[in-house]
Amino acid sequence: EVQLVESGGGLVQAGGSLRLSCTASEFTFVDYVIGWFRQAPGKEREGVSSISIRTGLTNYADSVKGRFTISSDNAKNTVYLQMNSLQPEDTAVYYCAIMRGYLPTMGFYEYEYWGQGTQVTVSS
Repeated sequence: EVQLVESGGGLVQAGGSLRLSCTASEFTFVDYVIGWFRQAPGKEREGVSSISIRTGLTNYADSVKGRFTISSDNAKNTVYLQMNSLQPEDTAVYYCAIMRGYLPTMGFYEYEYWGQGTQVTVSS
């Protein structure tokens, strides 16, 4: 079964940076998209960013544009989310997910497999 493992979360002060990693294994998709989502306590899960592994196309939520950068290392089956200028409102559990296809999307219902999540806490 497809496995996704996130890492890189932690506690950081406002204005700081973190880099999340998502490593996928046990999958045979030729074309796929990996997305990052987050969920804060009491809030709905929201899309943060996604990347098409074949085309390299990316998209971002308006709230993170200019601060977050998604990238991939295809040889390692790993996608990264570089998060800069973090703010307390970025505090959430961050999940990565994978779907078949080649168009990046942040519609969470389209993703087939999910990781367990990694906590990001930004203190003010």
